[in-house]
Amino acid sequence: MTDAENDSPPTPRGRRVRWLLGILLVVVLTVEIVLIWPHLSESIQNLGDLRWGWVAAAVVASLASMFSFARVQRCLLGVADVHVRQRQSLAVTLAANSMSVTLPGGPVLATTFSYRQTRIWGASPVVATWQLVMAGVLQATGLALVGLTGALMVGAKTNPFSLIFTFGGLCAFLVVAQYAASRPNALEGVGITAIRVANAVRKKPPLTGIRTWKHIVDQMSAVRMSRTDTARAFGWSLFNWVADASCLAFACYAIGGHPSFAGLAVAYAAGNSARSVIPLLPAGLGVMDAVLVPTLTAAGLSGAEAVSAIVVYRFVSFILMAAIGWIVFGVRYRGVAQDEEGPDLGPLWGQSK
Repeated sequence: MTDAENDSPPTPRGRRVRWLLGILLVVVLTVEIVLIWPHLSESIQNLGDLRWGWVAAAVVASLASMFSFARVQRCLLGVADVHVRQRQSLAVTLAANSMSVTLPGGPVLATTFSYRQTRIWGASPVVATWQLVMAGVLQATGLALVGLTGALMVGAKTNPFSLIFTFGGLCAFLVVAQYAASRPNALEGVGITAIRVANAVRKKPPLTGIRTWKHIVDQMSAVRMSRTDTARAFGWSLFNWVADASCLAFACYAIGGHPSFAGLAVAYAAGNSARSVIPLLPAGLGVMDAVLVPTLTAAGLSGAEAVSAIVVYRFVSFILMAAIGWIVFGVRYRGVAQDEEGPDLGPLWGQSK
């Protein structure tokens, strides 16, 4: 469907929904600013002289993170012969990210929005859902790899042999991941067994979660990925995390801090993991920051430097990217009819940063 076709006049119901969402967005953003401003203003006073070159580098890194996530989406859809331009994919990525990090229930709304756009591009319901599932799997794998790399480097300082064993385990993990991507049906029995064991330990009914697992496997089985396809998509997904972690590193450099590379990787992975476990607050505000401060301190920053670095990182990766995303949404998607129902997926598979 062309952009001209997308610009059809909105229905009365669509206009009402858009107005309600706009009002809700203004209220939410106002509340968020009121709640976090005392902490931000206190931290800003401690920033001192920023190194603006590093701030600019942080902005470029954050934009590169968005660009790479859009490439992941294009790679996955391309496997199913759904071909879109980079600017289309990037626009959806930016808009979905803004929904995810600013609205109540944002991850679900972002997932539904992304699903609807891929349907407009010509993806079938199964392919559109499969793309979201695989993007989530690749994201989780990439984040685990970033954290593993940091832990590996920290451990190698005291035990060089851990480098060899960890690297071997990483290679084995990547082989298993590629096998799972190309033959997802092979995972069904293994997953069911693991779920039954987990249910027994948690004293829950043995069939709890099995239906959801079968649903995920069915979606992953919709399209078979070759090793080349898997490597390309995983490479862009990993670069997505590396670019965002670089944004955090550049924020540290901008306030004069010099964290260790290993400590920074561990801090970044731990912060994002905490944000995923407790996804109630927009962009993990409070939760992710509570993890980043002590881990960045352990990485070599003082407490004041850690807080200031997080302020810069949050301004670039959260506030600036959200603002850009809402501008894109307002310019490109306002008034566009959205009639497709979203996929039956939880926040884990949403497009967010």
